[in-house]
Amino acid sequence: MTESENLTPVNINPVLEESWKQVMKEEFTKPYFIELKKFLLQEKADGQIIYPAGSQIFNAFNLTPFNEVKVVILGQDPYHGAGQAHGLCFSVPHGVKPPPSLQNIFKEINSDLGNEIPASGNLERWAKQGVLLLNALLTVRANQPASHHKKGWEQFTDKVIETISKEKSGVVFLLWGRFAQDKESLIDKSKHFILKAAHPSPFSAYNGFFGCKHFSKTNELLKQQMRKEIIW
Repeated sequence: MTESENLTPVNINPVLEESWKQVMKEEFTKPYFIELKKFLLQEKADGQIIYPAGSQIFNAFNLTPFNEVKVVILGQDPYHGAGQAHGLCFSVPHGVKPPPSLQNIFKEINSDLGNEIPASGNLERWAKQGVLLLNALLTVRANQPASHHKKGWEQFTDKVIETISKEKSGVVFLLWGRFAQDKESLIDKSKHFILKAAHPSPFSAYNGFFGCKHFSKTNELLKQQMRKEIIW
């Protein structure tokens, strides 16, 4: 039996932080997720380079346990350049130059809060404070943006958003750009907070991202709930 045929419920479960594994466990045996696993195995068999590395695909979940989620930032798909993607939306590993959208995020934080612009674009420090840095797609082919669109990831990450909305309360969702804002319907606005702005991309940042003050607003919303503010 080949690896792609041997897809029992036991070996399709990803290595995932325990609280996420519990709330998402039913997804891993659903037909769409099994097909997604087959697709990824076939990509590998065909010699495609996939980002991020397999061990980092679920980085956002492993660094921000379900029980600790206070803020959700939604991205679209991983960076498709070598060495950039590591499983957190907008983030890059230490030593990798921050891409333009991330540079604009840092500029807005500087304007909003006065924080110095950091040299590193690694946002793990946010993730460890309860900021879920979630891309809608968790994998991508090298140099081919959106190449894993409509393969199953959107269904999985939509379920993540729905589960946060249903099982938690008082979470701050930052929806930047139309793609992220299309997810608003998955969120119970009577229980959670939604802040919307333009995408931080250079193509749209001046149309409403700069000046949005989402970082101070997020901290104010957390403070109102007697929750620890994020050190951005």
